[in-house]
Amino acid sequence: MSRASYLCGMVLLFVALVLSFISSISLPYLPAIDFARVHFNGVNLVSGQDSLSEVRWGIWGPCTYDEHNDRTCAHTGHAYTFFIQSLQGQEIIIGSSWTRGLAIHPVATVIVAITFGFAASKMEHGPFFASLASFFAALVLLIAFAIDIALYAFIRHEIAKLKDVDAHVNAGTAFWMTFVSLILVLLAGCTVCFGRRKESGNDAYPMMSKTSSGFFSRFRKN
Repeated sequence: MSRASYLCGMVLLFVALVLSFISSISLPYLPAIDFARVHFNGVNLVSGQDSLSEVRWGIWGPCTYDEHNDRTCAHTGHAYTFFIQSLQGQEIIIGSSWTRGLAIHPVATVIVAITFGFAASKMEHGPFFASLASFFAALVLLIAFAIDIALYAFIRHEIAKLKDVDAHVNAGTAFWMTFVSLILVLLAGCTVCFGRRKESGNDAYPMMSKTSSGFFSRFRKN
């Protein structure tokens, strides 16, 4: 494999690993890293006994913000349930079935790390295993991103039920980190794969040339 292809694939995998790792930590440990968020215009909602201006969903728990922008995070672990109730009595529930799937993100991070390990190793067949692992990691990231989209769509659908509430639902930073990681891992897999094919092609012709030269040289001697 050419050195340029090798370095390019390594860089892409490293960046994907960093992004996937950060998104796997997410809320409540990194307050800015969430998968979906809802911003309420006007304080007309309560969650439990607290007024809400914003809600953010992470892997390990949600975070809420009040009218003073004070943050409260719940360390619930994955597969948590969160409910929102308006002052007019309307209530929606984001159940554990929608947040449980977010736990696939740490799994994807481990697979990307293994892929990077293959790419960085000095094994003879390291690039080959790295290429296969890259596409497997991309598949897992694709599943994780599909789960993120499902959670975002469900939250958007449920928030729309609160007719007396002015709210905006947005994808969080971890949502987009997962998308970028998916693209980078796919590119890395293609880079390594095409690099191997190019290397094989370059090696094949010299071998044929030497064999052909050796074969015809026998006729010259005769």
